[in-house]
Amino acid sequence: MELIITAKAKVLPTSKQAILLQDALHANRKALNYASQVAYKNNLLSKFKSLQQLVYTELREQFGLKSQMACNVCTVVAGSYATVKEQGKITLVEYERPKLQYSYGRDYSFAKDGLVSIGTLQGRIKIPFITKGIEQYFDGSWEFGTATLVYKKGKFFLHFAVKKIFEATSTIKNIVGVDFGMRFLATAIDSNDSHFFKNGAAIKETKARYVRLRKGLQACGTKSAKRKLQKVSGKENRFMTHTNHVLSKALIQFAGEHSLIAIEDLTGMNLTTTVRKRDRYYRLTWAFYQLRQMLEYKGNMNNIKVTAFDPAYTSQKCPKCGNTNKNNRNKKIHTFCCTTCQYKSNDDRIGAMNLRQMGIEYHHQMTLEA
Repeated sequence: MELIITAKAKVLPTSKQAILLQDALHANRKALNYASQVAYKNNLLSKFKSLQQLVYTELREQFGLKSQMACNVCTVVAGSYATVKEQGKITLVEYERPKLQYSYGRDYSFAKDGLVSIGTLQGRIKIPFITKGIEQYFDGSWEFGTATLVYKKGKFFLHFAVKKIFEATSTIKNIVGVDFGMRFLATAIDSNDSHFFKNGAAIKETKARYVRLRKGLQACGTKSAKRKLQKVSGKENRFMTHTNHVLSKALIQFAGEHSLIAIEDLTGMNLTTTVRKRDRYYRLTWAFYQLRQMLEYKGNMNNIKVTAFDPAYTSQKCPKCGNTNKNNRNKKIHTFCCTTCQYKSNDDRIGAMNLRQMGIEYHHQMTLEA
């Protein structure tokens, strides 16, 4: 299975190198907008080669871009208008934030001495970069792809794509059921009846704090309040992404290699689930799909298969006798008591147990078909 990930490295240029990077970023932004105007005037031109024939010379002479930089500008703009056409819109694409796309081996590369070689308007420069958290991508087994130079809050970052082919997990030694929720972000149980609980109380309080802050800023309505509102939104998104990274990593470690993780398929959940008003914002804004994506790609990297199942009745079905009844579950006190066999437990744990059973049946069926 081919896995493509975007990694982020912080680059540490000197003051002189920073000026060169800034010049390249601003020139590239102007070039993007120029090429975008040409593409727009030519009926939303979305073909790279056709656009390159129209603007390549001007990109080199007017904006001082190097050859590969000019080609990358055409690629980015053509891709943007291909998206515009797919959406059925007729609009001019504008690039407000400076960013610069590179092609590996042509205008950027990682050197063996711990430096990254990046193209500027004045040629290549070598800059130190921080590999904390991304060391594995430099072990020689990953293939590098396109990269984007980003300038944010006085710092430079290089977002680069890495690709690697992983073999599908052939041996399953452990099956884990994972139930997602609000009281507990995740409740998991494995084949040995070991448990994993991630309490969501602190997360919920943080989300509530963002809600209160947002309401105050919206009520204020000033320009400075609107700018602050954008910053708050960015912080909240980063908070959710960080939480999902930490949670997905913990679940992968709990499961271990050669495992099958059975999770809930929460697609369309917000359209079919009734939520109390006070919990509505928390439920509707939590990035469950992002968490699933993180579990899947981290699972591929660790010989773990992640499969999603329909979560209907997983918290109402007794894992001991199979009795399914909505009266089995008391949502207010988060308990489960089977009306037939009187089996009692935490309702989130019951959901995880039923998902684990689904995983067991799925694995058995796959084994028979193989």
